[in-house]
Amino acid sequence: MTRSSAFLLGVRALLPMLLGVAPFGVIYGVVALQSGIPPLAAFLMSSLVFAGSAQFLLAQLIGAGAPALLMVGAVGLINLRHALYSASVAPALAALPRRWKLLLSYLLTDEAYAAAIPHLLAQPRSPQAHWILFGAGFALWAGWQLATLAGVLAGSLLPGDLGLDFALPLTFISIVVPLVDSRARLVAAIVAGTAAVLAAGLPYKTGLFAAALAGLAAGALIGEKK
Repeated sequence: MTRSSAFLLGVRALLPMLLGVAPFGVIYGVVALQSGIPPLAAFLMSSLVFAGSAQFLLAQLIGAGAPALLMVGAVGLINLRHALYSASVAPALAALPRRWKLLLSYLLTDEAYAAAIPHLLAQPRSPQAHWILFGAGFALWAGWQLATLAGVLAGSLLPGDLGLDFALPLTFISIVVPLVDSRARLVAAIVAGTAAVLAAGLPYKTGLFAAALAGLAAGALIGEKK
């Protein structure tokens, strides 16, 4: 596998997920403007933060006039799942130069992880596997910038009650379902989903991280029993 073919493989694996990402990017742009964020700042946030759920939460907190410390803490908590992604891909990327690790850490999103992880875990693993993650991450980044720009440009024309926020859960469903290919992963998904619903009332989205830990523990337990 060449570098270019690996990069294109990552792009192709990511493209179907843009169907869910694009509406969410548009609604983020609309919500950001309605929360009082200037258009340029709303668009630049997609490059600086580059995390859809965190950007959406941050826009809502800014609109509600939340304290800066609360905004930083809430966004940090909702992004803790990326530490789990990093731990998962670290063994496959351990030999890469630091510049590659910095680039891929920036591009490591939910969708890019889902698109690339089957190839990163494959044995034998291609020495160009990191280009697959790069391709998936770049495709997601480009799509997210365009969707955000569309939302910012249309923000003054669209009503705020369109209900496009359904795009976020649909995006995560499209990520998870193809990965549930074993008993351990099925149990992990069921436990995590149940825990997320039960812990939805916890402050600052901490229930999401608690649910992720519960799912990991359940999946590991089932895996050990095999």
